[in-house]
Amino acid sequence: MERIILHIDVNNAFLSWTAVKLLKEGYKTDIREIPSVIAGDEDTRHGIVLAKSPVAKKMGIKTAETLYQARKKCPNLQTFQADRKYYKEMSNKMFEYISKFSPTIEKFSIDECFVDLTGTHYLYNNIIELAYKIKDEIYKKFGFTVNIGIANNKLCAKMASDFEKPNKVHTLFNNEIPSKMWPLPIEELFMVGKKTSEKLRKMGYNSIGDVAKTDKEKLIKVFNSYGEDIWKRANGIDDSIVDSSIQENKSISISWTLQKDTDDIDYVKSILLKQTDEVGRTLRRKELFASVVAVTIKTYDFLTSSKQSRTKYPINSNDDIYEAVLNNLYKIWNFEKIRNIGIRLTNLSTNRLLQSDLFDKANNSEESEKVQKAIDKIKDKYGSEIITRASLIKKK
Repeated sequence: MERIILHIDVNNAFLSWTAVKLLKEGYKTDIREIPSVIAGDEDTRHGIVLAKSPVAKKMGIKTAETLYQARKKCPNLQTFQADRKYYKEMSNKMFEYISKFSPTIEKFSIDECFVDLTGTHYLYNNIIELAYKIKDEIYKKFGFTVNIGIANNKLCAKMASDFEKPNKVHTLFNNEIPSKMWPLPIEELFMVGKKTSEKLRKMGYNSIGDVAKTDKEKLIKVFNSYGEDIWKRANGIDDSIVDSSIQENKSISISWTLQKDTDDIDYVKSILLKQTDEVGRTLRRKELFASVVAVTIKTYDFLTSSKQSRTKYPINSNDDIYEAVLNNLYKIWNFEKIRNIGIRLTNLSTNRLLQSDLFDKANNSEESEKVQKAIDKIKDKYGSEIITRASLIKKK
């Protein structure tokens, strides 16, 4: 049975949600219809354009540029600060509504999710009509629009939802890949960033179809294992499941916006090591173990990539977490400059369920855990900087 996957994505989420909130509070203007942006504090690294109205976009304002640059293009630009609490509220309402149609939902970010409708033909005779119903009811109930992509896997569903916007439903089934996806420029292939697309164009690959039809060994020779991932995506190949176990209220996470965009691997690793210490201490303080470790990066151009992996057995030591973190990082990072990076631990449990063939490894982890807990106690008493890994000490 072919899978049926939806990808539901809020159109211009932060600006749309802010517009809905302001209108409810009696604001006379719909900021989606004027030159407006959502931005952070100009005195911090967050003082940039996070979202822009269609009118602002037509005036040349771009996401990730500074407010200073934006105002030079549009002196009468209206600026509104992000309201994370309200965004979370709207996100939860949307996901709660969508959960009526399937129990298998994976929250991909605060404003988008995957929904697995495989095997629901006896409930929904026409999936496309169902998608239109979901789209229209979200607007009626909550006041904002979404795009919905329908496909046989997550990758193609995501690609489909990025077709013409806003307030649209698109399909990208397996038999539609050659006609709908292959003609697109290579830059539009999901998770292929600027540097990678530039390299591909230099190699003579201008469209997604060019990459799909090439010998994948040519890509592997240039991009190593990442080359095979590019080839698979270009051919619409994605076997990953819609993982409904990824729930924010059942996870421990941390993410930092860096002081400066960087592609320095040693610096990135040092950040992840510090984050591992933070989430590891939280995990052990709650006497929990994690079975899934995820890494999310946001590049300088706000392209977000995430990779998760399941551990052989539940873990809570820094060494085990860090090993999984690095393995995931190398699978999604093509060494473009990173702006934000984070770790998420999910599938949390109170027990370490051991298998006999993992006994020796588990015993080593238990010894490591004892040492780790002793270090945690010292840090809790005297501060997190009292003990530092040698690898984090800057050499003179």
